[in-house]
Amino acid sequence: MFKHTLFEKNSIFLVIGILVVVSIGGLVEIAPLYWLDSTIEKVRGVRPYSPLELAGRNIYIREGCYVCHSQQIRSLRDEVERYGHYSLAAESMYDHPFQWGSKRTGPDLARVGGRYSDEWHATHMIDPRSIVPESVMPGYPFLAANRLDYENIEGHLRANRTVGVPYTDEMIENAVADVEAQANPDEGDVDALLARYPGAQARVFDGEPGKVTELDALIAYLQMLGTLVDFDSFDAAANSR
Repeated sequence: MFKHTLFEKNSIFLVIGILVVVSIGGLVEIAPLYWLDSTIEKVRGVRPYSPLELAGRNIYIREGCYVCHSQQIRSLRDEVERYGHYSLAAESMYDHPFQWGSKRTGPDLARVGGRYSDEWHATHMIDPRSIVPESVMPGYPFLAANRLDYENIEGHLRANRTVGVPYTDEMIENAVADVEAQANPDEGDVDALLARYPGAQARVFDGEPGKVTELDALIAYLQMLGTLVDFDSFDAAANSR
């Protein structure tokens, strides 16, 4: 009781006590990290975004999609049953900034890749209520009309490399060609694209060949979300430990 009263009546002792408690907590939380090579578990399949996917991600951020859609599935039963396997830290290791989000006006998009067709996405982006009548999402028809500005996409890759994304000189030098190959595979070197970005999907995403639109880029980004990790082999490896 005496010690408790001492801290309550003397602000100096209270401040010292707070600093001691916070310091102990900080050491317990922070010190172990110095003995770890990485705080992110390495997961097979995770790679940097292709230039077209990165451009689509930039549009996703520009249009504020993250305000209404999260990209983080928690390990709760109802979330896993609805959205799929819980999110792994490694899946966001090349996100600057990450898109975990803080609310869900619309559904989580961490596993949206491959769930719907390109046509579904194109129609949904142009007129959401033609797909989901009760949707409050605004339409983005201008994305289908706007040509994608990718002349300086190399600069976006370089900027990401400065913060740790492992883009190579070859990836940067071929960024423009990789955008065109992924959005118009009949006119580009898809094999070279896949060598640099395994698992990249190459096709006319918006259904309109001949030009690369912002809608192409956004759909390419959405269609790869959650598709890079083979969770069957990941779970099997985890269970064998």
